[in-house]
Amino acid sequence: MFEQLMQLPLFQGVSPQQLSALVEKMPFHFLKFGDGESIIAEGDNCTHVRFVVSGKVRVTMRFSNLQVTVAQTLEAPNVLGPDYLFGLDTTYPFDVVAQGECGIMQLRKADYVSMVQTDKVFLFNILNYLSRNSQRFTAGLLAMKQGSVTERIALITTILTTQLSSEVTFSFLQKDLCTLLGTQRATLIHALDNLQNDGVINYTTSQITILDLPAIRIRS
Repeated sequence: MFEQLMQLPLFQGVSPQQLSALVEKMPFHFLKFGDGESIIAEGDNCTHVRFVVSGKVRVTMRFSNLQVTVAQTLEAPNVLGPDYLFGLDTTYPFDVVAQGECGIMQLRKADYVSMVQTDKVFLFNILNYLSRNSQRFTAGLLAMKQGSVTERIALITTILTTQLSSEVTFSFLQKDLCTLLGTQRATLIHALDNLQNDGVINYTTSQITILDLPAIRIRS
């Protein structure tokens, strides 16, 4: 488990011995969830930093006022929304549900802050994580208006999914997806046809399945 956790951005640069001592010292909690059990509900307050340490989860985000959802699968090791520990809004904008049996390790926000203060490695890791995400969102928003529909789909995918996600799907009403992308139906279908012909996606009238996540991210 320690080797897995060391792959996560928040623990990079930490030795297995340091991490083992930390887990023994800090009040980490280990929770087990069965298939389909809710781990986080949209609107829950982010009071803990949570890690997927075994199994996998399904994360679903919905656009307000539009029937468009983006879902992704996260496998262990992974971290769930540490961006929402701080800031004006500390509520999760997504649901997290167990896919099969999975294990979650969590640490209260106050204890995580104490941990960050014990070693500059932890401090720089969380600052780098938050800065990288902030810059990614900013770059995406600046490019949204000028990019093609294909680039806009790629940008939304890149912004709303993590580097380690898989099984990414968009579910939608076509008119709402067109509104989100700022395009007409014919232009949307043309872009989706091109992506499907390139083997990047499969799509129906109500769902897009990303087949090649790295390939679509390159287009953003």
